Amino acid sequence: MFKWILAFVGFFLLGKTFLGGMFGFFIGSFIDNYQSVVGRAKQQAKSEGRQFTPEDLFQFYQQRSTTNDVPTMLMALSAAVMKADGKVLKAELDYVKGFFNQQFGNQFSGQHLQTLKQFLDSNEIPLQRICQDIRMRMQPEVRAQLLHYLFGIAKADGDVSSSEINVIQQISQMMGVSSSDFESVKNMFYRNVDSDYKVLGVESDATDEEIKKAYRKMAIKFHPDKVAQMGEEYQKGAKEKFQQIQDSYDAIKKRRGFK
Repeated sequence: MFKWILAFVGFFLLGKTFLGGMFGFFIGSFIDNYQSVVGRAKQQAKSEGRQFTPEDLFQFYQQRSTTNDVPTMLMALSAAVMKADGKVLKAELDYVKGFFNQQFGNQFSGQHLQTLKQFLDSNEIPLQRICQDIRMRMQPEVRAQLLHYLFGIAKADGDVSSSEINVIQQISQMMGVSSSDFESVKNMFYRNVDSDYKVLGVESDATDEEIKKAYRKMAIKFHPDKVAQMGEEYQKGAKEKFQQIQDSYDAIKKRRGFK
């Protein structure tokens, strides 16, 4: 059903082009398949007289079509961060719901939240295998942008705890995100005296020229155009990151007095 609806929407939103219609058809087919596979996996577990387990979650995660299962992937990572400090807060849940409403529309949030609950209720989330899958399928810029989303969950209650940082760092390492990229994103949410330098991926004793070079490199690497193919919330996060890079560079320039 959704494949035809979104094919129609894509056709008109992208300038009445065949490519727009095909893009909408692809996204709609993905949504239809997602709902179908989740339902079958739950039904199979129920018929076998057992609970829906992390193994079931990973199996239907792997059963997606030709690319990655974005909703299930995000829900698995979201649940891991939400559980990191031993309590799941309403502010965190609201952040996730807001993100998914922006990404997939209000009509999909109920199904997504059911999947999130499965991960939250599970004693073990198969993060290693899911992150390996992400690493093989997603470009580095998109993987780095996922960290921005995860830190957003951690910061939703106004504070990023050390346990949340540790979980996000483990996810970052398993996804193959560089340590400098991790530190850059972390210091946008967890500030200290060296945060502006960390955002740019340099030490506080770097020369002015090294800072200028690092800024140019980061500005190119994390330009919002890098995730232009992703949803609105990804693009919003990319713009926020790009602006933070600019703000950190401006702060260092002002502090040091160079142009």
